[in-house]
Amino acid sequence: MSLPAFLRRLAGLALLAASCAQAATPPAAQQRNLDALTRAFQAVVGLQVTAAEGAQSAETLGRERSGSGVVIGPDGLILTIGYLMLEADAIQVTTHDNRVMPARPIAYDLATGFGLVRPLLPLRGVQPVALGDPAGTPVDSPVLAATGGEDGGMGITRLVAARPFSGYWEYHIENALFTSPPLRNHSGAALFNERGELLGIGSLFVGDALDDGGGVRGNMFVPVDLLKPVLAEMQRTGSTLASRRPWLGLSSVEHDGRVQILRVNRESPAQDAGLAPGDVVLAIDGQPVTKLEAFYKKLWARPAAESEVQLTILKGAEIRQVTVRPVDRMKTMRKPAGI
Repeated sequence: MSLPAFLRRLAGLALLAASCAQAATPPAAQQRNLDALTRAFQAVVGLQVTAAEGAQSAETLGRERSGSGVVIGPDGLILTIGYLMLEADAIQVTTHDNRVMPARPIAYDLATGFGLVRPLLPLRGVQPVALGDPAGTPVDSPVLAATGGEDGGMGITRLVAARPFSGYWEYHIENALFTSPPLRNHSGAALFNERGELLGIGSLFVGDALDDGGGVRGNMFVPVDLLKPVLAEMQRTGSTLASRRPWLGLSSVEHDGRVQILRVNRESPAQDAGLAPGDVVLAIDGQPVTKLEAFYKKLWARPAAESEVQLTILKGAEIRQVTVRPVDRMKTMRKPAGI
């Protein structure tokens, strides 16, 4: 570990100790928490990923990616955010003591956004972290965010909200965790409570963590509550059944009570149907939509991932009916040898 990272770690532990003391936590419990956080920090690793040549995800994510993950299994299984290892051709893991080793992808779950990676060599001296209870963590609690790799570190932040989140890339989860102040290297970062239990995995920087228009900057973390029911399935199949759902290839936002298209993926069903940036989605299969959440849930409720969808589109001043033939997103991505 580099000296700056070591100092950041000590600063984070000192801040957490101070918050425990303010809450009248007994000294023995404080020490147990600090020991647990030290072990938790040692379980956070850095990830360096190179996507496969020709990977579709490279268009938006690039071929070279870096972020973090955290060891959750006794066999070295690492939990990270899925977009880091999407269509990966090569993965390297960097431990807290700067050991570097190759790894392979194990699973990618489109529905939650989680990814699983396993090192090809044993992670000696690293204990897996316990999965905590995000739903039982009160809003306004101090929490600890940790990143891995040579420049890894940890620091105090605060849980400021837990609410549904709809992403522009055809993504929605319930009870996403929002923290502030923000962490710069948020991709795959680990979020811990004061007992060193894992609460979530870092996904995004957001400009309004409170969702009240106040512009409080922060991060969105995917809660581990979503992992617990699907972890065994992910390890067994490389994904989940919930990930086998219709995909259009759109990036969209809510604007003035409407769903507006920002971007259309290359060689996607949306592009084939003639959709374009600036178009507004008014309805899906005749059912009006004004929010991303409703749009996605109506789309994903369809019985077959590849059955036709009728969209009512406002294109300029003209309302059109457009037929789109979705695809199963998991079938469009280059699948690494490990999955």
